Amino acid sequence: MKKVSFIGGGSWGTALAVLCHKNGHKVTIWSALKSEVDLLRNEREHIHRLPGVKISDEISIEDDLETACTNQDIIVFAVASPFIRETACKAAGFIKDGQIIVNVSKGIEDRTLMTLCDVIEDEITNADISVLSGPSHAEEVSRGIPTTVVVGSKSKKTAELIQDIFMNDCFRVYTNPDMVGIELGGSLKNVIALAAGIIDGIGMGDNTKAALMTRGIAEISRLGIAAGGKFETFCGLSGIGDLIVTCTSKHSRNHNAGYYLGQGFTFEETKEKIGQVIEGANSARAALDLAVKFHITMPIAEQVSAVLFENKKVNQAVEDLLKREKRIEYQTLSW
Repeated sequence: MKKVSFIGGGSWGTALAVLCHKNGHKVTIWSALKSEVDLLRNEREHIHRLPGVKISDEISIEDDLETACTNQDIIVFAVASPFIRETACKAAGFIKDGQIIVNVSKGIEDRTLMTLCDVIEDEITNADISVLSGPSHAEEVSRGIPTTVVVGSKSKKTAELIQDIFMNDCFRVYTNPDMVGIELGGSLKNVIALAAGIIDGIGMGDNTKAALMTRGIAEISRLGIAAGGKFETFCGLSGIGDLIVTCTSKHSRNHNAGYYLGQGFTFEETKEKIGQVIEGANSARAALDLAVKFHITMPIAEQVSAVLFENKKVNQAVEDLLKREKRIEYQTLSW
C-alpha cells in the first residue's frame, strides 16, 4: 500500500483518487475551494461532475496543503492548467527531496510556453516529475469503464512504480520515456477538439471531421517533433488516442465548447455554458507561439485562435482552411 495525495478535487482528480483507493492505497484529496471540500466531505460524492460515484470514507478530504503534501509516496497534480504554477509554488515548501509528483493536467503555460511538468519542476526543483495522460474521461474512469493511458518519466524505475500504483483490470497503463511528446500530445489535441466541436455545431459531416482529425494529428506531430517529442508518441495513446476521444465524446468540454461556438455563441457565452476551464483555448495561443518559435505551420490552430480571440466567423474559418494552396500530403515522401 502506498500513500497517494491528489492536489485538485475536480472530476479528474476525484476519479483517479477513487481508482487508487480501489487499488488498495491510502488516498488523500486536497482542494483549494472550500465549497468543493465541504461537498466532498459532506456528500462523499462529486454530485455535479461525477454523480453516483461514491467516495469512500477511507479517503481523506483535506483543505490544508501542507498536510496533503507531507509524508506521501506519490503526489498527483490534478488542478486546471492555469493554476498549476500557483499551486506548485504554494506546495514547494512542503515537498521532500526526491518526492515523486505525477502531473495529470493538460496544457501549455501561455506566458512561458512551458509544459506543465516543466512548470512544476520550475517551482519544485527537488522533486521527481512524471506525467500521466491518454484518452481517459473522468466520467468513465470513475465507473470502471476500461481505459488505457500512458505514463512518462525520466527514469524507467519511476515510470514502472506509477504504472503499478494506477494499473488494474479496468485501467491499463503503458510506460514511455518521451515526456515532451506525451505532454504536447495531450495539450494540443484540445485545440483540434475545439475545431471538431465547431464542425458538429455548424452541421458538417463525418468526412469533414475525419479530415480535421487526420490533419490535426499532422499539426500536433509536426510541432511536437520540432519541440523534441518522438513520432511514435503521437501515434500512440497521448497522440491519436487522446485526439479521437476528445474530438468525438460527449464528455469532452473542449468539443462541447466548440459545438457552442459552431452554434453561434460567442466565446464569452461559451465559457459561461461550459463552466470549467476550456484548456484548448489556452493551448491555442501557446501553440501558435510555439509554431513561430519552431517555424512550423499550424493552419487549424490558426483558425481556431481567430474564432476564439478575433471574432472570426466559423464558416469563414472552415472556408479559409479548404482554400489553402495545394500541397503534397507528406513532404518527406518522394515520387
